[in-house]
Amino acid sequence: MFINRVRRERPAEMLEEVKGLTKWVPPPVKMTRSYVEENINRSRKRMDVAALDMLQFHWWDYSNPGYLDALKHITDLKEEGKIKTVALTNFDTERLQIILENGIPIVSNQVQHSIVDMRPQKKMAELCQLTGVKLITYGTVMGGLLSEKFLDTNVSIPFAGPPLNTPSLQKYKRMVDAWGGWSLFQALLQTLKKVSLKHGVPISTVAVRYILNQTSVAGSMVGVRLGLSEHIRDTNAILSLELDEEDMGSIAEASSQGRNLMDVIGDCGDEYRA
Repeated sequence: MFINRVRRERPAEMLEEVKGLTKWVPPPVKMTRSYVEENINRSRKRMDVAALDMLQFHWWDYSNPGYLDALKHITDLKEEGKIKTVALTNFDTERLQIILENGIPIVSNQVQHSIVDMRPQKKMAELCQLTGVKLITYGTVMGGLLSEKFLDTNVSIPFAGPPLNTPSLQKYKRMVDAWGGWSLFQALLQTLKKVSLKHGVPISTVAVRYILNQTSVAGSMVGVRLGLSEHIRDTNAILSLELDEEDMGSIAEASSQGRNLMDVIGDCGDEYRA
């Protein structure tokens, strides 16, 4: 609907600036050429485009090597002009390397990455640097936990702090607990608040900029709930914010006080495959 509205109401060149990221998470059935093509054609029809801008592929079970079959068919469809770029979602470093060694032209891997969850920098970023694959991050403001709203609060006491009333907040609160707990998280928020006051921007803007400055990170997906919390101005401010060496160092120091989540959870995406 959005793409067709742009087609109707905006200059033709505007359409080139609109990119759709299409995720495909198939069930663990046999990945035949016809099955893969049927699903891609369905997405092309739904998006009303001749070629998908980006196909982001996810696979649940590494013990089933069908993901390589699927990606080979996806690559063929790319060469036939039905997909412009091929990407991954929540693959770990080991499997990303296997996929690249099989000649699949991956441009990016979408992974959870925040000041609390620095796992992508422990192993994957090095492979990305060597191969040119980029990281697209999500969970970068942890569902809103990395904001003034949760500074100087105690969520362990019922009704004392802001409610953790979305699945996203509940998920990232568990990540905070794995990293080091609420008290340590408050120290991190205090550090971020100092940096945010220095630059005249919210904590969330600093949190995203810090991750965008990390090795191999090409972009960050900031969640919105249209009409409820859009944060358009705060998100625009990310693009002009420049964190200096002192800012980056103080945030890195606060981040390093917690546990290394590679040891606790495993590599990128392992939280979904435990």
